Amino acid sequence: MNHIEALLRRLAPDGVESRSLGEIGQLVRGHSMPKTDFVESGIGAIHYGQIYTYYDTWTATTLSHVAPTTATRLAKVDPGDVIITNTSENLDDVGKAVAWLGDHQIVTGGHATVFKHQQDPKFISYWFQTPHFYNQKKRLATGTKVIDVSASNLAKVRIPLPPLEIQRTIVEVLDTFRSLEAELAAELEAELEARRRQYRHYRDALLTFHERERVRRAPMSELGTFRRGRRFTKADLVAVGIPSIHYGEIYTDYGVAAQVARCHVRTDLHAALRYAHEGDVIIAGVGETVEDVGKAVAWLGAEPIAYHDDCFAFTHAMNPKFVSYAMQTQDFHGQKGKFVSRAKVKRLSAEGLGKIMIPAPERKKQDRIVEVLDSFDALVIDLSIGLPAELAARRTQYEHYRDKLLTFPEAS
Repeated sequence: MNHIEALLRRLAPDGVESRSLGEIGQLVRGHSMPKTDFVESGIGAIHYGQIYTYYDTWTATTLSHVAPTTATRLAKVDPGDVIITNTSENLDDVGKAVAWLGDHQIVTGGHATVFKHQQDPKFISYWFQTPHFYNQKKRLATGTKVIDVSASNLAKVRIPLPPLEIQRTIVEVLDTFRSLEAELAAELEAELEARRRQYRHYRDALLTFHERERVRRAPMSELGTFRRGRRFTKADLVAVGIPSIHYGEIYTDYGVAAQVARCHVRTDLHAALRYAHEGDVIIAGVGETVEDVGKAVAWLGAEPIAYHDDCFAFTHAMNPKFVSYAMQTQDFHGQKGKFVSRAKVKRLSAEGLGKIMIPAPERKKQDRIVEVLDSFDALVIDLSIGLPAELAARRTQYEHYRDKLLTFPEAS
């Protein structure tokens, strides 16, 4: 018998009673609080959207503040209160809760309800993460595009209420689980970042040649030609059509090389588009930062691919993956910085790209280097998949124990 089971046997020998939120506390619906109300300092405020994106189970600090005069019209959140979201775009998220553990009063706005009660606030917030709550909110939710669980419907939700000593003991166990999970996540991310740094070191070393090696370095304009793409928009995308690549996808969806397009555009645009062919390197000419702009993907597909007008296709006689790898190095980034426009949107022209020097060893050496870097790249990709999978398995294990801890024999 574990400690919690012993406590249940001693403090709740007849089982644990479930009661509605409306019976055990007061639910106060928030009032409108647009983000334009936020100021640099003032009264702490939690916006309902931040509960989804920023806050976890509990918090003792706020990301945002409002002026004292604005706070007078907003719902007050006292230490120990739990803020619950009322609206979301999906059923999974709606009803997310965060316990306020700060030592002063704060406020919240619309699309959120403040639950005032005499229970352990973290126990309440943890319980809102369980399937027991999910199954109830599924019955109480309304709407299709926007899902809503109103304050009046939240009042109908029934929650098991073991004695406070048991609530606090369960919270201590769950806090320990969460702390261990956070430590594991940090360790795994640190390991992955270490492997990435190691990979970048070896990549740059392999693509750096000493004078005695007599490897030619040449401006890209001497090694090939650049052609700018033609414009298409997201409205032109279709499920089946002409294979295409948008400059934004180079940052989010592609690695060093690709053989299959992620997106397609309408076939009636065929004559208006420009195409990259097998072996071309497609380069993003626009980016949000100097570091990002100029990211490249080698196109290895047998089928031509349409490319966006914020991209360039580099046609050459080299190993395309060698070129793509070379455009990732510190040497390339150091040169590139001189040619990137410093406007809000960073741009790199074909003329600027053409002035950047890259190594051009004999083709056999290019192929050998690509073979080695592909092996390194595959290892990093495997780690990028394997480590998050390990973390997901631990999170599933934690959720299992959390749900088990928050399931009680019902009072007879």
